[in-house]
Amino acid sequence: MIEGADQQERGIIEHHRIAIIGAGHVGATAAYALMLRALFREIVLIDMDAGLAEAEAADLRDANALARPARIWAGGYEDAASAAIAVITAGAATHGGESRLAVAGRSAAIVGDCVDSLMAAGFGGIILVASNPVDLMAHAAFRRCGIDAARVIGTGTLLDSSRLRQALSAELGVAPGAIHAQVLGEHGDSEVAAFSGVRVGGMGLDAFAPDAVDREALARDVREAAYRIVSGKGYTSFGVATAIVRICEAILRDEHAVLPVSTLLTGEFGIENVYLSLPCVLGAGGVERVLVPELHAGEVAALKASAAVLREAGAGIG
Repeated sequence: MIEGADQQERGIIEHHRIAIIGAGHVGATAAYALMLRALFREIVLIDMDAGLAEAEAADLRDANALARPARIWAGGYEDAASAAIAVITAGAATHGGESRLAVAGRSAAIVGDCVDSLMAAGFGGIILVASNPVDLMAHAAFRRCGIDAARVIGTGTLLDSSRLRQALSAELGVAPGAIHAQVLGEHGDSEVAAFSGVRVGGMGLDAFAPDAVDREALARDVREAAYRIVSGKGYTSFGVATAIVRICEAILRDEHAVLPVSTLLTGEFGIENVYLSLPCVLGAGGVERVLVPELHAGEVAALKASAAVLREAGAGIG
């Protein structure tokens, strides 16, 4: 049994500590959002650029003086060993119109090194991967770490689903919180907007607003949202950071919340050995159950096609 698992059995995992590996735009923004949310009493930033990690930690400490007390510092993997959750944001960045899958090879090398160092330190908590392409990187982390797949999670399509709800809100004139909508499959170009499952105040989309929504255009806008943001500011950060916080919240508080995150499929929709997003019950143990929603035949076919894209891309990085 690995040392981290021994730590977990002895009950010394520090549920008040989170480690963020990668102090770039996403990592630093996630740390800031976590600080404001006051989910953890300790936040440690880890980055191969120690100066960057220390500078971000110092800036966060300045902000923390006006927020709820927390210990925030730049540290090493030994500090991450006893954390409840390790968030991996380190990876290769996309540029311009470059797709997420285009950086898979570069990201896999970075994520692999992070996981090796994390597990060598004796980590025994849950790994949350946000590095792009997130489905492939979560799968790579799972293969590398040797722990149960339920405790290796990708942020997946939680952000895409939020974008879909926002887009539907604008079209329908209804608050996003009253809309249930999910994007499934890859967090990327083959993602599937599951319109058959959309509910507005308990009503199906067809019943609430027949023919009022151009579904193809809406799905395309959601799918291309990140490209537009990257084109304007060079990177994305706030959306994915908020998704990280929401997932951490569900785990830390043992909420049993249902969120679309990237997890290892073991036969759902006939798909196996691929990480992609389906609605999952999240609690203290990570992914407690993978749900199989009722989808239209075309959506099932699109989901299987998305899995095929990921399987092919994953084969290319070993």
